[in-house]
Amino acid sequence: MEPVPEKHRRNKYAFACTMLASLASILLGYDFGVMSGAVLFIKEDLKLDDTKVEVLMGILSFYCLIGSAAAGRTSDWIGRRYTIVFAAVIFFFGALIMGFATNFAFLMVGRFVAGIGAGYALMIAPVYTAEVAPASTRGFLTSFPEVFINGGILLGYVSNFAFAGLPNHINWRLMLGVGAIPSVFLAISVLAMPESPRWLIMQGRLGEAKRVLDKTSESREEAEIRLSEIKEIVGIPQHCTDDTVPIPTRSHGEGVWKELLIRPSPSVRRILIAAVGIHFFQAASGVSVVVLYSPTIFQKAGIKSKNGLLGATVAVGVTKTIFILVATFLVDRFGRRPLLLTSTMGMIISLLGLGTGLTIIDHNSDKKLVGPIAVSIMFVLTFIASFSIGLGPITWVYSPEVIPLRLRAQGMSLAVGANCVTSGVLGMTFISLYKAMTIGGTFFMFAGLVMVSGIFFYIFLPETQGRTLEEMETIFGKKEDEKSHGQLQLGAAATLSIGNGNGKV
Repeated sequence: MEPVPEKHRRNKYAFACTMLASLASILLGYDFGVMSGAVLFIKEDLKLDDTKVEVLMGILSFYCLIGSAAAGRTSDWIGRRYTIVFAAVIFFFGALIMGFATNFAFLMVGRFVAGIGAGYALMIAPVYTAEVAPASTRGFLTSFPEVFINGGILLGYVSNFAFAGLPNHINWRLMLGVGAIPSVFLAISVLAMPESPRWLIMQGRLGEAKRVLDKTSESREEAEIRLSEIKEIVGIPQHCTDDTVPIPTRSHGEGVWKELLIRPSPSVRRILIAAVGIHFFQAASGVSVVVLYSPTIFQKAGIKSKNGLLGATVAVGVTKTIFILVATFLVDRFGRRPLLLTSTMGMIISLLGLGTGLTIIDHNSDKKLVGPIAVSIMFVLTFIASFSIGLGPITWVYSPEVIPLRLRAQGMSLAVGANCVTSGVLGMTFISLYKAMTIGGTFFMFAGLVMVSGIFFYIFLPETQGRTLEEMETIFGKKEDEKSHGQLQLGAAATLSIGNGNGKV
């Protein structure tokens, strides 16, 4: 009768650890969400033109790229836990600088600092949660970073709505400055978390890793299996049981880039294509544009008052948060691929509907068309719901779990980098895009990109539900293994045939 309470206790401990780590994702979500509404007041107060608005909105993703690239090596050096603390400290100063900004240049400095911190958080939260979570609940637990990104976006939208009534020279500064508060709470709370057991083993700290695995696994047997698999990957002999052992292989990520990019094995190449691809297509779906430019899109759809725009934007945040919470309970029940493909189909339908509605409104700008306005708002919400039920959380579940331990931190940096660059390009060109090809045409373009992503997901992304992190190279190496096995069988058959024909082998 002992296993039942032990399982319950350990699940609660793993749940608490991933919850705390995922708080880091609030930083990025808040910054994205709050800027969508704050920019309406910044534009008026600082007299910005459309080019400066595009730069202000989209540049965060490029700054995140710098942070996420640096986070890979940093997390291999100082550990996953202290990298989260480092992210919180950087974001804290960035939020304060933005809150006290007196001009566009000052604001951009704050945007740069906050972006570095958000980039660190964006990369490290899913890596830590994937390494702590047991296989049976890994999908549920590793979807938490996306949940908290959505929670941060919703908080940003609520902040917009709450401070909108203040004078223009004060409201946007408060909206941006209060982002420093969650970073303080994050930095303090993370100190209560244990370090990632996989990172501890990479440092030869077996005793500490065993204790963490005992607490985060569902049984002692599972903890022993996880420990054995990680030791094998790191290169520690199974007979080594000391609390601290020497590490025969790299411990801080040296040489990883060569194995990732210059001489990858076939399975590593497939894993990298899958991880980078899912991040690229997540950003290319246009979701960052919808989050950043929600008030602009609703304005194009026919809503004119600022309170109405910000209220509709809050509805986007609420929808996003509700459906991402639903997804967390489905990902381990139905698997990654079914949710991903269902999500993609819903996004395609929504983007086609939104493009059609906005095109009708654009061609009848002198009339107030209630039907197309309602339809456009509805399709914005169904797009967000479809994204949040699949592509949103699955991206952050799938990519860290498929990348092998020795390559995980730097591999995630590459994948997150692809996401940041794509989001940044779209964020910095959206206004120019819809002026060049109409607002409806822009969303038709996104629909086409999501169609391509659906084909990619179907072909390149195998199911990973219920598999341990150490099994992923085997899953992605199946085709090569089957091919070589088939060639071996063919060669053996040919030899046997020759032997039979000649009476001897």
